[in-house]
Amino acid sequence: MPIVLPESLERPAAEVAQVELTPREIVAELDKYIIGQQAAKKAVAIALRNRYRRRRLPPALADEIAPKNILMIGPTGVGKTEISRRLAKLTSSPFLKIEASKFTEVGYVGRDVESMIRDLVRISVDMVKQEKVAEIVEKARAAVEEKLLDILLPPAPKKRDDAAGEEEETSFRDTREKLRAQLRSGALDERTVEIEVKEKTTPPVEVVSNAGVEEIGFQIQDLLPGFLGGRTKRRKMKLKEARELILEEEEKRLVDMDQVSRLAVERVEQSGIIFLDEVDKIAGRESGRGPDVSREGVQRDLLPIIEGTTVNTRFGLVRTDHILFIGAGAFHVSKPSDLIPELQGRFPIRVELTPLTRDDFVRILTEPENALIRQYEALLGTEGVRVEFTPDAVDEIADIAEKVNADAENIGARRLHTVVEKVMEDISFAAPDVTEKSLRIDRNYVYDHLKDILVSQDLRRFIL
Repeated sequence: MPIVLPESLERPAAEVAQVELTPREIVAELDKYIIGQQAAKKAVAIALRNRYRRRRLPPALADEIAPKNILMIGPTGVGKTEISRRLAKLTSSPFLKIEASKFTEVGYVGRDVESMIRDLVRISVDMVKQEKVAEIVEKARAAVEEKLLDILLPPAPKKRDDAAGEEEETSFRDTREKLRAQLRSGALDERTVEIEVKEKTTPPVEVVSNAGVEEIGFQIQDLLPGFLGGRTKRRKMKLKEARELILEEEEKRLVDMDQVSRLAVERVEQSGIIFLDEVDKIAGRESGRGPDVSREGVQRDLLPIIEGTTVNTRFGLVRTDHILFIGAGAFHVSKPSDLIPELQGRFPIRVELTPLTRDDFVRILTEPENALIRQYEALLGTEGVRVEFTPDAVDEIADIAEKVNADAENIGARRLHTVVEKVMEDISFAAPDVTEKSLRIDRNYVYDHLKDILVSQDLRRFIL
């Protein structure tokens, strides 16, 4: 039985269908791109499903249910960011990834924590705008076609009522329809036309103020639109370029930006996801000096944002009560308990991600839809070169990645990129010129291209 959502929470049908995925289905979707880490997948799947459950509750009760924020603990390269990014794509949710180490306490030079909400709102505005443009694109294209026809064949200034005038009108319509057919077929794309275009707005100068460096430029632009742009001038260009410019103007005219802003703010408030990386970098007490002097201050500033507050943005006031925050960090030096107690309480769900093993590397290379091996095969396929990796070559790459991670720094699956890139270096360089268009990469090929690096500890540290 279909569920009727409150009007304020209505979303496109396709998006609602995605939100209604069960936790098991969400994990299955994540499995297509991320190997292992079932505990983390389970936690985010439950968090996502709880949002859908909250939508089914009466508004008074739904407003009381806050999202259960998640803290992912694990070494780099094990899938923390990818899990969050894929989760956002499943629901078309506004998603922002940002490093906690970029923020500083209020009073220090740097970004304040509220800027991440403003960034998330801008992302949401772009998403909603694209959806609205998709709805009116056919109407906009029809208007563009008429404007281009008016440029190619300007209408007669005055129509006569006699037979000669009627004949001229018929001839004009016939000529216009012929031009329309040529326009649709692309036969006129290279013709030069002259159109009126708006002058490009000069990028606003950013000024540090209490309102935040992110907003001051927009405020000036809103106050002085004539000063910062809006004038038109005539330019000559090819018709295909003119079509794009006129289409852009028509889309701006047809899309109601007030409605876009309202829907974007609602979407942020109800389904926004912020992935706060490098939380471990702000853990720990004040040292009183040095570059990390404001670490504890950043934690204190984060508290109201994560707990729920109202942030002033260019598009209106945004409540953060129901934004899902996913924190992540390696916590090699510090521990989650080094965070101030109040911030620890804002992340009630903690998930530990396990380091990747050799078997995980083999699966990462071959199983996901965006597997690294498939990416290289597709890239070289554009040059007409067919590359085949044998199973023993994949095993050798996984073995080497595991060994280098053990001997040097453990950077997880990112090590596969460095190893495979080194293996494929010669092939990628020579691909446009080779006569042999079918190449087979086996264990011996992999070892031959990496043996010099593997025997040298110093080279291994610098290159792999």
